[in-house]
Amino acid sequence: MDRVNKMVSERPVVIFSKSSCCMSHTIKTLFCDFGVNPLVHELDEIPRGRDIEQALSRLGCSPSLPAVFIGGELVGGANEVMSLHLDRSLIPMLKKAGALWV
Repeated sequence: MDRVNKMVSERPVVIFSKSSCCMSHTIKTLFCDFGVNPLVHELDEIPRGRDIEQALSRLGCSPSLPAVFIGGELVGGANEVMSLHLDRSLIPMLKKAGALWV
């Protein structure tokens, strides 16, 4: 859990993903289209990725990937991010976290 907390504090937007996951790809593309430069951890490509995925599940990520953190806080997965986007509250959240300046 401490490792996850350290990882999410490295940037305003942190995404835990798997390189083969289409929903993860969609979320990464959404943020990049906004001009956000998220830190992406591809759990299938890093050592102990499975342990990190289990820690994310314990934090409440269900499904565990993608898991999006904004400003160090867990936002959730693809459903939560898309809901925030449709509610027009994602951009203000990104600005508040310092991930967007426009």
